[in-house]
Amino acid sequence: MDDLLFAYAESPVGLVEIGCSGVGLAVLNFVEEAHHSPAVTPLLTDAARQIDAYFAQKLSVFDLPLDLRGTDFQRRVWAQLLTVPFGQTATYLDIALALGNPQAVRAVGAANGRNPVSIVVPCHRIIGSDGELIGYGGGLWRKEWLLRHEGALLL
Repeated sequence: MDDLLFAYAESPVGLVEIGCSGVGLAVLNFVEEAHHSPAVTPLLTDAARQIDAYFAQKLSVFDLPLDLRGTDFQRRVWAQLLTVPFGQTATYLDIALALGNPQAVRAVGAANGRNPVSIVVPCHRIIGSDGELIGYGGGLWRKEWLLRHEGALLL
């Protein structure tokens, strides 16, 4: 990750760290404080603008080049996450079935948990088969907030 430059965006659910390579967005996660000196590049500026628009409910689909770093299986799972539309959810089993391997539910969960680009690659939209909110690296309270923000949770 030495080749990444970082920026930060404030959000209603905490500070968002944005990391980009020369290829695309490689990191987007919640942090308590900035860990890197902020940089300014067109891609970082655009990513921060799109994150701000998402939280302002002015954007539901991101348009950013991605530099997803992980195993082949992880990248396949993350590609499936990108098919879950704004305001909707899918289960870990749904993702495993889409990959053609219904026995891979736990592996899908592990790959989902390793997603380096939260929100943009919407791992928060993946829920348990019983509808329970499980497994979110940013904290379940953020997952719930994000799903309510998108209208996927009404209660």
